[in-house]
Amino acid sequence: MAEFVYLYRGGMQPGSSPEQMQQQMQKWVAWMKELGEKGHLKSPGHPLERSGKTVKGRDRTVTDGPFAEAKDLVGGYSLVEAKDLNHAVELSRGCPIFSVDGSVEVRPIMQMSM
Repeated sequence: MAEFVYLYRGGMQPGSSPEQMQQQMQKWVAWMKELGEKGHLKSPGHPLERSGKTVKGRDRTVTDGPFAEAKDLVGGYSLVEAKDLNHAVELSRGCPIFSVDGSVEVRPIMQMSM
């Protein structure tokens, strides 16, 4: 089994009611539970705040941000285990973010030896 990170982008529904947000959260919990029961969820990860700072370049310049388009902003992540990249992609297809027009970036985690 290999490790992958799911980076969740977009999927924010401005003006959603508390009930709609609760329903969406229940879908996320159910999907994560299913991944866990099947042995694929290494870490559920965490949602990320929309604020932060960016440190960049040789001078390590600090700016406010990230200021990406809402659809491009990473809103959270999870760590999963799968046979290969295609399997990780297939597992991601159950993610509730697709129902609110979001996306999941599936990235292999590079193994480093120490």
